[in-house]
Amino acid sequence: MMDEGVIKFNCHWQQGELPAGINCTELLQTRNELFWLGLIGYDEKEKVGYGNISSRTDGNQFIISGTQTGHIAILTEKELSFVSETIIATNTVNCSGSAKASSESMTHAAIYQLIPAANAVIHIHHNEMWRKLKHHLPTTKADIGYGTQAMANEIERLLKENDLLAHRLLVMAGHQDGIISFGETMEAATYTLLRYYT
Repeated sequence: MMDEGVIKFNCHWQQGELPAGINCTELLQTRNELFWLGLIGYDEKEKVGYGNISSRTDGNQFIISGTQTGHIAILTEKELSFVSETIIATNTVNCSGSAKASSESMTHAAIYQLIPAANAVIHIHHNEMWRKLKHHLPTTKADIGYGTQAMANEIERLLKENDLLAHRLLVMAGHQDGIISFGETMEAATYTLLRYYT
């Protein structure tokens, strides 16, 4: 987890308020519940936060938890970021809000762009689940880093070569303990994840 939380894309951030009219209540409630389960949080040994959550707003735009907010027990709108545009080909994320978008934003964006039915994405860390599910459910290649163009392309590969749409969950072999779920709703994405939580 040494490079956890490091932004690996070109982040164009405009500091300010989130767009008016966006309801973040369910996203924040779910994120804070996952924090109390330890699935999103802060690694005391490495001194970095882990895990993030997002929901689609319009088109391929989405709201996502800000980078390095894993240590915050009760997240608020001040720790969220609005991703207005993601250009995978140029490794670019345009965002606004009080916080910069999560370092995993590129991966969330790839899911939204490739899977029109996905309206929520959750990235958590859990060692036991990760070890149990790795290579039994859709799994990224071990040399693929998180939050990169390569990971975005890996999502596309898993869609073509695996039952990713059926499972709605993937294991990140190259990202220690990392698991991602997605769903048509935040509730569905959470349910998919917690089915395997032990």
